[in-house]
Amino acid sequence: MTMITAERGVPQRLGASVAADGVHVAVFSAHATRIELCLFDPAGINERERLALPGRAGDVHFGFLPGLAEGALYGLRAHGPYDLARGHHFDPAKLLVDPYALRLDRPFVYHAALGAPVERQLDTAALVPRAVVCRPDAGALALPSRAPGFTYELLVRAYTQRHEGVPAPLRGTLGALAEPAVLDHLERLGVETVELMPLTAAIDERHLVHLGLSNAWGYNPVCQMAPDPRLVPGGWAEVRRVTEALHARGIRVLLDMVLNHSGESDHGGPTLSYRGLDNASYYAADPHEPDRLVNDTGTGNTFAFWREPVMQLGIDALRAFVEFGGIDGFRYDLGTILGRGPEGFAPDAPFLRRLAGDPVLKDRLHVMEPWDIGPGGYQVGRFPAPFLEWQDRFRDDVRRFWRGDSGLLSALATRLSGSPDLFAGPGRDAAFGVNFIAAHDGFTLADVVAYEDKHNEANGEGNRDGHNENHSWNNGTEGASADPAILAARQRDIRALLATLFVSRGNPMIVAGDELGRCQGGNNNAYAQDNETVWVDWAAADEGLVAFTARLARLRADTPALRSPAFLTGAEMEDGPDVTWLGADGAAMAPADWQDGERHWLGARMAVDGSVATVVLNAGHEAFSLQLPPPSPGRAHRLALASDQPVAPERTLSAGAPLLVGARSVAIVVEG
Repeated sequence: MTMITAERGVPQRLGASVAADGVHVAVFSAHATRIELCLFDPAGINERERLALPGRAGDVHFGFLPGLAEGALYGLRAHGPYDLARGHHFDPAKLLVDPYALRLDRPFVYHAALGAPVERQLDTAALVPRAVVCRPDAGALALPSRAPGFTYELLVRAYTQRHEGVPAPLRGTLGALAEPAVLDHLERLGVETVELMPLTAAIDERHLVHLGLSNAWGYNPVCQMAPDPRLVPGGWAEVRRVTEALHARGIRVLLDMVLNHSGESDHGGPTLSYRGLDNASYYAADPHEPDRLVNDTGTGNTFAFWREPVMQLGIDALRAFVEFGGIDGFRYDLGTILGRGPEGFAPDAPFLRRLAGDPVLKDRLHVMEPWDIGPGGYQVGRFPAPFLEWQDRFRDDVRRFWRGDSGLLSALATRLSGSPDLFAGPGRDAAFGVNFIAAHDGFTLADVVAYEDKHNEANGEGNRDGHNENHSWNNGTEGASADPAILAARQRDIRALLATLFVSRGNPMIVAGDELGRCQGGNNNAYAQDNETVWVDWAAADEGLVAFTARLARLRADTPALRSPAFLTGAEMEDGPDVTWLGADGAAMAPADWQDGERHWLGARMAVDGSVATVVLNAGHEAFSLQLPPPSPGRAHRLALASDQPVAPERTLSAGAPLLVGARSVAIVVEG
């Protein structure tokens, strides 16, 4: 092929679009003087042709190549000024990956030559993946929902790498999630939504390569709409197949999207795509030093989401996963970036407005991680509807209560109530909060009760990385222990933490494998441990904890008083106030009770729509008796669950008899 024609006009979509008789190509660059399409042989080794895109409409370079078909391999080269004082990094020796690529022929692998200075004129074609011209089929239909419910955060490679019930070729891939052994486990747990950690093509950070480590989490993407060949070797067909398999079990699929930065890092990082195509447009930079990139993400660069091309890239990437993969919604890493402009964060930022109103995306679930490390980066509670939010306040207050800190009763009551201090506002309720005790970033649930300090030495940063304040405790010994008493205390605390999560208003979330008792040896920043540290050890699964977690999920699903999206406010309901905070005598707590810094238990009678549940959380080291409020006429109290007696069956309590609440436990009593 020797000619590209521009007569057909500007394509509707950027990237490579397949037509009946050829392929349209369109690339954004406001500052390039020429964009070249580089075609490779079917093996992806030799660059066969280099053809300039002949058309330009505004900042879009475009053309049409007759006879080119699906499966063709291509890259881009951009000509323009290399002028760091103006933020320009044009270097045609760098082969670039199309930001709109939908498939890559190989994964990204870091090499120092990818960041070679322009004067070396070092051709990087041998080091860069080729984009594959493709036309994916439409994806599965979404499952309707206004909230994710019980959410299961899942690291794809780590989840099945050691799963004997999954065929060896599929282990560690997205396709493994469609296997019966995996689906059966998710269904047994009662998972309502799987939240997949990033799937898009990513590259290892250069400092990890020098340490002999690799990025296990995938939060360093280059292509925002191309599945990583290592995780999704089957491309879009695999995404669609897995989504449909999960949907068939009634499980929604969210995808963690990293739209806030790229794997090109700072000015010393590799030139792979955006930097080479138009660094000054894609990235936020110091207005006085255009080559100094803003680092509100902590990763070396930050996308400028107030600029039209970046906003459109984000929308198109999300649409791709909906239209081609059938994804039900998204969790947004460092979501504050998406609402940032030159003046800082704004809840009504242009991208957030566009996302909320997009005809393809507006009815999907959208969950924000509402913080970044930039100025004013902590924005929990400030995202408007329809955006749900992770909230670390729940994690911290609940951990501190169970650690035994004093003066936590009011804070705990607020978290159990759905965190109205954060989420009460027009059109919002408790379902806008995502509650968790542990997430991928931090201690595992088992490590929360086994380590007082982080132990990140394996990351090669002298244990300086990761959170320093974890609100954790070790039950007497730091780390691994063979002492039966210590092990029993830890298991008891894990169950109490899980029970607290499931009785709180809002969406409960756990990390995949935490229900199995997984640990990371105290590493609270295991992003660099693509090994047994993060790989789920199915052979060592705590089956009792699995059963207990499933029991909690069923109890929540079957009890409207526990799963209601309404904040607990004391409003009158059919069976009394929606919440009564209890004293030991079964009456409402007095003001002095709230001020008692040495009281380490909290009880609440919750009522909604004829459903009543009484929850008692005892973080003390002694059991105590609580007089329950009388049940509604014609009903009796039933002890549905006591976390210190995980296998005890439900039982009806004798009328008027006090409830004995075990030490370090949660008791759940329902009326029926």
